[in-house]
Amino acid sequence: MLNYRNSFSILLIGFVLAGACGTSTLDGWAKADAPFDEGLAEKTLAQGMTAITERTLDRISVADASMEGLHGLGSIDPSLTVQRVDDTVLLSATDHIAAEYPAPGDDDVRGWSRLTVTIAHEASALSPQLKKADMEQVLEAIFDSTLARLDLFSRYHGAQEARRLRAERNGFGGIGVTFDHEAKGLRIQTVLDQSPAAQAGLQPGQLIARIDGLDVTNLDQPAIVEHLRGPVGSELSVVVIDATGRQVQKTLRRALIVPPTVTAETVDGILILHVSSFNQRTADSIAQALTQTKDQLGAKFIGVVLDLRGNPGGLLDQAVNAADLFIPSGIIVQTRGRHPLSNQSYDATGGGVGEGVPVVALVDGKSASAAEILAGALEDSGRAVVIGTNSYGKGTVQTVIHLPNDGEITLTWSRFFTPSGYALHGLGVLPTLCTSLADQTQIAPQDMLARSATVPHDLADWRRVKIEDINSRARLRDLCPSMSRLDKDSDMALAEKLLSQPTLYQRALALSTPPNQSVAETVR
Repeated sequence: MLNYRNSFSILLIGFVLAGACGTSTLDGWAKADAPFDEGLAEKTLAQGMTAITERTLDRISVADASMEGLHGLGSIDPSLTVQRVDDTVLLSATDHIAAEYPAPGDDDVRGWSRLTVTIAHEASALSPQLKKADMEQVLEAIFDSTLARLDLFSRYHGAQEARRLRAERNGFGGIGVTFDHEAKGLRIQTVLDQSPAAQAGLQPGQLIARIDGLDVTNLDQPAIVEHLRGPVGSELSVVVIDATGRQVQKTLRRALIVPPTVTAETVDGILILHVSSFNQRTADSIAQALTQTKDQLGAKFIGVVLDLRGNPGGLLDQAVNAADLFIPSGIIVQTRGRHPLSNQSYDATGGGVGEGVPVVALVDGKSASAAEILAGALEDSGRAVVIGTNSYGKGTVQTVIHLPNDGEITLTWSRFFTPSGYALHGLGVLPTLCTSLADQTQIAPQDMLARSATVPHDLADWRRVKIEDINSRARLRDLCPSMSRLDKDSDMALAEKLLSQPTLYQRALALSTPPNQSVAETVR
């Protein structure tokens, strides 16, 4: 999932929501049976529908978005249907009209939000399934139905899931361990470097028996995570069982934990960076690995392999910042959409630690979004040879709208365009050296180059095809069929061989560099 780095949350101007509209004698939810905060639900719908109608790639009215949402009640109880006939909205149960309501104006977000909650409220008297549903289930059904009409990547996440996603993107207050939940306690699997757990001496293999005095064997996974996490700077105590069976109590102070997304290793002078996704520290992690490797290897530093296979994406600004480490000047990516703030151009600032370093990027059919931005920018700028298969082709930007119920909508609002100007969406990145058509285990780089003689022509077509030309885009994707290559060591071996032979590397780089770009000078 990609976030526009300057995205904003829509501010809901305070107002008092009036009572339910419509004509009906149905009884609604009884608070004792199913607590449902109607005021909060209305505010959440109002803010969500405002964002949807203002920011989506294709315009949709509040009325159409709300009616699509009301159809979602049928996912809770298929006997319920809601339809609009002229200026009247009809609620039916088992094919019988149960209530009718005057339709608000097409762009009356307050009126439609109030009506949506009213219909859901009164339909609960007709449906045991809906009566049992809580507010989160109802909101999820409504937003899911609305967003399903828009595109594959716009989604609603309830409060609990939204908190988990925010933690993945931005980090959370924690101690920095991963664990398996066993009968005797929490078996520590990994300890993050420089984390509170590492500073307290916690080690893989140890058991955590208690957290703040609570026996962890009596807690389920969500409860354990809830107790381990908390405000940055807050304290917690754990009882740890070491290898000798001795119990030791330790007090730790929670710190900001950002899950690592980059692992680095060096092989024969080559820095191999496995990038699993893009969160707020990804670009800094890449820069740190580059700096350390330069310092350690000096003149023996041959180049970098950016392994983006299986990388589903993440934060847009991190993809931009990662590309900026290698690209000296020019456009990295552009975004275009209907909302004025969705139209942006991101340019290289120059002076990045990776400038002049030979680069190979590995991609496959599961490399998406931010991974495609990075690979496409490097290829179009003449800074990397791309090896693998066509990438996924997820070239849209999602902005995140934080809602009053603490949930969030991830909403598609613009498309990516690479430096050479082609739209990534539905097309992806075409590798210079395609490995999807045959087993490349024993093929030498020079033979791969001979097989890639048509790449300049193919990439020229790739870069000028219009986003509306669906047939041509499908034909181009067939040039290097998209597939998963995560388990293919041959792709990595080919990258290492190419970097170890500078002449062949320069030949490969020349194949994919656009005519208006010069092959970048590389430092050996």
